[in-house]
Amino acid sequence: MTEDVQKHSVHTLVFRSLKRTHDMFVSDHAKPVALDDHSHQVKMSSKLKADYGAVLHMPVLKEGKDRAIHGGLHGHQPSTESGDDPEYLVTGTHAYPSGPGVALTAETKIHRMPSEGGVHSMALALPPSQARLDASRTAASVGDIHRHAGIAERSQPPISSLVHMEGGGTKTSALVRKAPTMPRPQWHPPWKLFRVISGHLGWVRSIAVEPGNQWFVTGSADRTIKIWDLASGKLKLSLTGHISTVRGVAVSSRSPYLFSCGEDKQVKCWDLEYNKVIRHYHGHLSAVYGLDLHPTIDVLVTCSRDATARVWDIRTKANVHTLSGHTNTVATVKCQAAEPQIITGSHDSTIRLWDLVAGKTRATLTNHKKSVRAVVLHPRQYTFASGSADNIKQWTFPDGSFIQNLSGHNAIINTLAVNSDGVLVSGADNGTIHMWDWRTGYNFQRIHAAVQPGSLDSESGIFACMFDHSESRLITAEADKTIKVYREDDTATEESHPVNWKPEILKRKRF
Repeated sequence: MTEDVQKHSVHTLVFRSLKRTHDMFVSDHAKPVALDDHSHQVKMSSKLKADYGAVLHMPVLKEGKDRAIHGGLHGHQPSTESGDDPEYLVTGTHAYPSGPGVALTAETKIHRMPSEGGVHSMALALPPSQARLDASRTAASVGDIHRHAGIAERSQPPISSLVHMEGGGTKTSALVRKAPTMPRPQWHPPWKLFRVISGHLGWVRSIAVEPGNQWFVTGSADRTIKIWDLASGKLKLSLTGHISTVRGVAVSSRSPYLFSCGEDKQVKCWDLEYNKVIRHYHGHLSAVYGLDLHPTIDVLVTCSRDATARVWDIRTKANVHTLSGHTNTVATVKCQAAEPQIITGSHDSTIRLWDLVAGKTRATLTNHKKSVRAVVLHPRQYTFASGSADNIKQWTFPDGSFIQNLSGHNAIINTLAVNSDGVLVSGADNGTIHMWDWRTGYNFQRIHAAVQPGSLDSESGIFACMFDHSESRLITAEADKTIKVYREDDTATEESHPVNWKPEILKRKRF
């Protein structure tokens, strides 16, 4: 007898004993009794029903069934009591017993072990989890988001053709896959190192170029912000005020302001006419990892390790929205004038597109399997790219429809940059830089940045990269405490640096 049946036998014996006691009690008092005895009888009956009524619904185990099983093996016929049910029924999705509050469905079958259908039925019948209720409170369209997230990528049918073959009088069908052919990529001249700028005493974590293209700003783990002349690479100014690593910098094109954020939870607004902090934006509960300025309105968006992004009114310092929904660090945030106006990437492996007016999630992209640390918007197309340790993915706005994967940069990608010519740059934790053709995803150049003399090889890492406004220079912020400037090789031609394009060996890209 199994453990479940033994448990049920114990319950059955207890119930039968109580039932027998109750019947004896009733038979002994069947004759007329005094009022006090009758009241006592009613009380006892009520107590039995109240204390043991919960087990009245339980099915009675027919020991004869087990005897039938064992007896049948030896050729003996089981004996059953008259009026007994022929079989012992166990209902519900669990083997035994059916627990309180578990909704049973018409499709639930007789079984001793839970079936897949029964488990699925119970899952549908159970109330929604607290996490799902919390998610529905933070974003009005979370239900639609979960239903539609990643559909464009996952539902793409394989490129195939159905071939019918006849043989032996029967017709069979075979699925023949055709490998996709990449269109010929555009030729881009290779990039080469032009200048190395030293001056920071810690990892250089962030870069911003001012709208006039005369100077650029860097933030570092040495807690300083430095302003450099773009043409000569000379240091113009150092700003101190942060008490931890400066993780993000941005220069406004609408006012003479510089914005910075860091691991000290602070978001600062610097007046560049006086080189002083004029505003603080308080609200984040942990390190602030990135920021971006809206191109058309006076709004600043920051992202943090507290799993939120915050929208600030630059002038009033008011926290307009707290964008909640990510379940881990929000590592990057980007703004654009068109819808969706805010895009965030997180260590929870998702990308969220936000409705700025409502402060709610518009779409959630769940295709990445690793942390998303970098997002970049194409300057001319209505598309963007995201970088993760699994691969780089390209998407179209406004709903984040998947375009293609760019695979091959097998490292933790910290930063992405793209210019109008369709050159996409990815920088990784191991000090490698890959150059891609945006349209086809062809990797036309790979660079391993040389570390500064005296640095350790382990201090080889690219934390940020950015094209200047002329798009003729690429600036990188690196772990060896330097800033490197790259330029296109003017002497290169299509003959000297041909495109190594072999479509016949290309493999089908996986989602």
